[in-house]
This record gives sequence, structure tokens and C-alpha cells, in this order.
Amino acid sequence: MPEYAIIQSILNGILLGGLYAIVGIGMSMVFGIMGLTNLAHGDMIILSTFLCIFFVTQLIPNIFLALIITILIMMALGFLIQNFLVNRVLDKGGEPALLVTFGVSIFIQNVLLMIFGADAQVVHTQLAAINIITTKFFSVSALYLFNFIVALLVIGVLHCIVYYTYFGRSIRATSDNVVAAELMGVSTKRIYSYTMCLAMVSAAIAGLLIGMTFISYPSTGTQYLIIAFGVVVIGGMGSLIGTLLGGIILGLAQLLGAYFFGAGYQALTGYIVLLIILTVRPQGLLGTAIRK
Repeated sequence: MPEYAIIQSILNGILLGGLYAIVGIGMSMVFGIMGLTNLAHGDMIILSTFLCIFFVTQLIPNIFLALIITILIMMALGFLIQNFLVNRVLDKGGEPALLVTFGVSIFIQNVLLMIFGADAQVVHTQLAAINIITTKFFSVSALYLFNFIVALLVIGVLHCIVYYTYFGRSIRATSDNVVAAELMGVSTKRIYSYTMCLAMVSAAIAGLLIGMTFISYPSTGTQYLIIAFGVVVIGGMGSLIGTLLGGIILGLAQLLGAYFFGAGYQALTGYIVLLIILTVRPQGLLGTAIRK
């Protein structure tokens, strides 16, 4: 092993954590406001990846324009799913809504498989071949740094929306007490639908970043669902800042696990860290602060 490989592993783990954070931020918002674990979250991210690939390769060569169109499509899809499926069963308990999202997950996977086939897909970008910094101690990938910066921007924008806008106050009121929010004139079902739209914006952005960074299959949504779940559990369900912290911790755990034990143990070390944090702080690292 190179003498300074651990420095590279730590740096890559932190930057990878930014990507993991944006993967989990949508799930964190949905759970924090609705108390719903969206089992279709990973598949919605992969759906965004495939939409971006389709638009870039078939219709629009501009990747940013393709992202904007994908965001609009995912917002519309999220609103329809929430308004016409999930909202109708939320009052019946957590299990029916969970089953609805599971059904949506299976539907998305099969539609992607039917349209795109089982072949791997990737968004080609020049960033993957560029290093911003190269020294004998470490190098900084332009793509990984771009992912991390985008994650910071997305989380920062969502934080401002939640804490400094009237819509954000409605979101927090609904999250704190549904009955009290409705008595104050807040349409909680509408807030749920709009929150899902916000979650789909982050899912669309995460889908593009994942498509540029890794190869994707129609079935890889489950992989990113597990990552999103780990990130929000570590950071604290519903905490935006906690999601960023959880992503960095999970990324570091995986990359350092690969450094010390080999690439085959990368996922295992991440899950071990997740179990340790669940044992010590079941509410997540920032869960208590958010609840207060």
C-alpha cells in the first residue's frame, strides 16, 4: 500500500459522504414531516438517473437542461404519488403507506427494466477524468468535489426553505403537531404533497450525480435506499444538517474499511458503524436536538 493511502481514503470518504448526504436528504425530509419511510426513494433516484441519461443521449445534449426537465418530471411524479396514493392511506396507519411505497418501488424497477433493459448505464462527463489537486500525498477528483459542493448547496437551500420561509414554517408546524397545524389553517395533506415535491428535487439531483459517478442498473435503487436509510439513521431522522454528518460518517466508514480490511469489507464496515450508532444513540446523532 502507498505510504499516504490512508490520507487519500479519508479525503475520498469525506467527499463521498457529500454524495451520500444528497441521496438521503429526501428520505430524511419525508420521514421527519410525515413519519413515512419511503421505500421507493432509491428507485426514484435511479429513475432520475435513467431519465437524465435518456435526455442527454437522445434529445438534449446539454446536461443541465436535461437535469431541469428531469426535476420537473420528478416533482410532478412525486406530487401525483403523494396526492393520489400515499395521502389516501396515511390516516389508516403506517403500514398501508409503507406498502404503497413498496408497490411504487417494484413498479419503477420493472418499468426501467422493460424500457432500458438490464444493461448498465452511465452519464458520461469529463469531470471523471480530471483531478483538481494532485500531490504525492493525495489527489482531489473534480467529480467527487463537484458532488460534495452540490450536496452542500442543496442542503443549504433546503435549510433556508425550511427555516426562513412561510412554507417552511408550515412544514415545521405539520411535523410538530398535525392537529394543531390543521386548527391554524394549514392544509397538512397539501404540505405533504409539496414536501414530496421537494424530496423529488433532491432525488433528481442525486440521480444525476450518481449517474456521473457510478454505473447504474434498473435494480440498483435498493442499494441507494439502504445508503439513504443508513445516512438518515446515523444523522437523525428529519435533520438536514444531521443528514450531511451521517453521509460523511458513512462514507468515511466505508472507505477506511476498504483501506484496512480490503474492498470486500467496504459495505460491512459501514453497517457496523450504523449498528454502533444505533446502539449508542437510537435517535441518531442530532435527533434529540431536532426534536427539541
